[in-house]
Amino acid sequence: MISAVLIANRGEIAVRIARTARDLGIRSIAIYSEADAGALHTQVADEAYALPGNSAADTYMNIPALLDIAVRAGADAIHPGYGFLSENADFARTVAEAGLTWIGPSPESIELLGDKIAARRVAEEVGAPLAPGTSDPIDDWQEARAFAEEHGLPIAIKAAYGGGGRGLKVVENLEDIEAAFNSAGREAKEAFGRAECYVEKFLTHPRHVEAQILADTHDNVAVLGTRDCSTQRRFQKLIEEAPAPALSDEQRTGIHEGARAICAKVGYTGAGTVEYIVSEDGTISFLEVNTRVQVEHPVTEMVTGVDIIAEQFRIASGEPLSFVSGASDSSSSSDASEAHASEAHASDPEMDGHAFEFRINAEDILNGFAPCPGTIVRFEPPTGPGIRVDSGVRSGSIVPPYYDSLVAKLLVWGPTREIALKRAQQALQEFDIEGVRTVLPFHRDMVSSQVLVDHGDADAAAGIYTDWLDHNYRPSAEATSTTVPVEAIYAQRTRVALEIDGKLVSVGFPTDMLSQGPVKGASASAASGASDSGNEVTCPYEANLVAWNVEDGEMVEEGQAIATIEAMKMESAVKAPSAGKLSRVAKEGSRLEPGAVIATIS
Repeated sequence: MISAVLIANRGEIAVRIARTARDLGIRSIAIYSEADAGALHTQVADEAYALPGNSAADTYMNIPALLDIAVRAGADAIHPGYGFLSENADFARTVAEAGLTWIGPSPESIELLGDKIAARRVAEEVGAPLAPGTSDPIDDWQEARAFAEEHGLPIAIKAAYGGGGRGLKVVENLEDIEAAFNSAGREAKEAFGRAECYVEKFLTHPRHVEAQILADTHDNVAVLGTRDCSTQRRFQKLIEEAPAPALSDEQRTGIHEGARAICAKVGYTGAGTVEYIVSEDGTISFLEVNTRVQVEHPVTEMVTGVDIIAEQFRIASGEPLSFVSGASDSSSSSDASEAHASEAHASDPEMDGHAFEFRINAEDILNGFAPCPGTIVRFEPPTGPGIRVDSGVRSGSIVPPYYDSLVAKLLVWGPTREIALKRAQQALQEFDIEGVRTVLPFHRDMVSSQVLVDHGDADAAAGIYTDWLDHNYRPSAEATSTTVPVEAIYAQRTRVALEIDGKLVSVGFPTDMLSQGPVKGASASAASGASDSGNEVTCPYEANLVAWNVEDGEMVEEGQAIATIEAMKMESAVKAPSAGKLSRVAKEGSRLEPGAVIATIS
């Protein structure tokens, strides 16, 4: 059994792994960047080691530094979590060559299934349905245009080695293909170290449905049910639920067995997720395989009772899945993949009730879900029946601008979907985070909306699809009024009990406001990049200027995307607040502070 594990990650997943390791009697070793000094995961782990620098490349993706710490700390295993190096076959191979246990699938499986084009070929071999797509990476945007002209719009430009919505661009107009191709490549290179892309036909209004896989080295491949992850912004998930609702028995069986066959075909071991899209007419199309534990894995744990992280440790230690009765203790033979493909040896766990997961991101819903780094001055999670919160922060935690915007996950279980939704409504009302903007107001809107209710009804005309939010969501009046930026002056708050119409209400006020009178807070940053001076274009938040979309001195129109900025691994467009002649101020590649002037328009 593993005795000490280096957790090559940060935030809530590092906390989650450390706590499971403690349950199993395994010593946990955390790492942290300069920005993460004092972060919650460094306190929960048994030990913590510093990584100089802040960028992902210098810290959490610095393979030599990670291996050096693993050796110095006496680790005999490395758990990569999700993101960063979790799907990097070279890292997995290097870990094994160093004599350490890699808690994940083999480098060969990561390499094969991490290549989205190769994974498509495997899916085709086992009979999984596929939308039209390129069989090899494309070299330039002209190839994407040619594909669109042959198969029609919309198309999806996807990072061949990407995932999590990064490096994925949906294009509905031919003139947008060049910019989308370049942006997809940049995002993929930044997040995954490789920029290759491919193209496939995009099915309109699809639902995102996935199957959770656990496979051991004893010829057991188990499917832990389905998840629906259709509520997304810019193709990054915000709400997940398990099991996926509104599927027929035939569809559910097809998804389960397709996932099992794909993983069995390549001799997969460990935790993995096989993703599909389900179109309006019920057509199922294979999407990709994520060769790691997913952000949303706890929602499956809520309905199966299986600790997926603990199972990862068991699998890496050579043990069979804990929930499989009569599992063989012998190692799988060289013909294991063929045996898997022909027969399911594992007993899939039964589903119990229904669960939702709500990703709590530090983002501004009034500004296109722009990332909002800062300091959390108050973090008060909800409690109650069926409630679980996986968090990487607490009161006083810093949300740095260098990494993903996820700070916590709210899990809600109920014996039925209806009860789970009602519990979610209450839990989201109780959840209180102050100091940074979060997506909590969005989640409160969604659990009170008819569209999320209808999403669970196969006969309902309405439902959520993967880009529904981008086209249809408008913050409610309550969300608009409660999403208020909190500046440094709000660092200390005093809660005051007020009686209003005979009802006792607890209200939090900035201490300085009570002592000095009203304090005028900053308004929500304009997505257009407008400034008070009118002719200046400013950066709405701390970010990198990755590209100019127009030339210096070019005439621009109001609302035109003039530059691309990146923060928390997401790219966003800065739009011209007015028409006129643009003069650049900032250079590509520069780091921008909130409010920094990047251009002027005259």
